[in-house]
Amino acid sequence: MYKALDIAKYVVAKCYNDWKPITNLKLQKILFYIQRSYLISDSRAFSDDIQAWMYGPVVSAVYYHYCSCGAMPIFSIEENAIENIEKEDRKKIDPIVEKYREYEVWRLVDMTHNKGGAWDKTYSVKGGYSIIPIDDIKECPVGE
Repeated sequence: MYKALDIAKYVVAKCYNDWKPITNLKLQKILFYIQRSYLISDSRAFSDDIQAWMYGPVVSAVYYHYCSCGAMPIFSIEENAIENIEKEDRKKIDPIVEKYREYEVWRLVDMTHNKGGAWDKTYSVKGGYSIIPIDDIKECPVGE
């Protein structure tokens, strides 16, 4: 299992290298879908909690690492970002990244706000910045 920031650095580097840089907001949604995919396979991609923020699921450590970029694409690629993720994990992560980076960011926000989904169940009951339970992430319907 990784730290979310290690996976985030990988995702940012992959998108940059593929000529499709992403924003922090889009990165947060992609991290949510990566974690969900791992949870469905009965493992976790990263150990960090995902919180319910106004614009959807967020890993706070990753958000604050990239927040200086604002709403602009992230162009800061960190050394060894690719190599720090095992090849087998890259094979699992890449299709998720390649799929969800193509969505317009506000569509991803809408998708993660899906009624009855993990974010909705947490945000509507406990409010912003509350931790989204792992079981809710695993079981949530994906709006598309």
